[in-house]
Amino acid sequence: MQFRTGIGIDFHQLVAGRDLIIGGVKIPHHLGALGHSDADVLLHAICDALLGALALGDIGQHFPDTDENYKNVDSKILLHKVAELVWDRGWNIVNVDSSLCLEKPKIRPYIDHMQLIISSILKIKLDDVGIKATTTEKMGFIGRQEGVAAMATVLLVKNLA
Repeated sequence: MQFRTGIGIDFHQLVAGRDLIIGGVKIPHHLGALGHSDADVLLHAICDALLGALALGDIGQHFPDTDENYKNVDSKILLHKVAELVWDRGWNIVNVDSSLCLEKPKIRPYIDHMQLIISSILKIKLDDVGIKATTTEKMGFIGRQEGVAAMATVLLVKNLA
């Protein structure tokens, strides 16, 4: 069997007047992520991990912030498009593991829903999507609630059928 791994990382500034969408879930909060799309930091990190596993560049290369077609786009659409690139090249997604880093709000109540959304898009089992959350103990831009970060890893296996 052939395997590939990929790592993705993403950061977004937190600002007033934007929705906070993480893992495809709208989370009630007074700050939201700033970006050209819906700025879903977790889905963007997963996209980059998938693209990186097959040396296909990064999310900005495929969905540039200069393209108005992607203005405020739902990142679930971007994740599905990236997954199709993976499948079209004869690879299957085995699992995703990820970490979110933000001071507030607490993410634990939303993780199950995020896992359901991601597993559905990627056509993998619910327990093949790991999502963890941590803070920076009030240190740095994340600790000051100025931004959010996510990191993801993926494992792919070559479809031999």
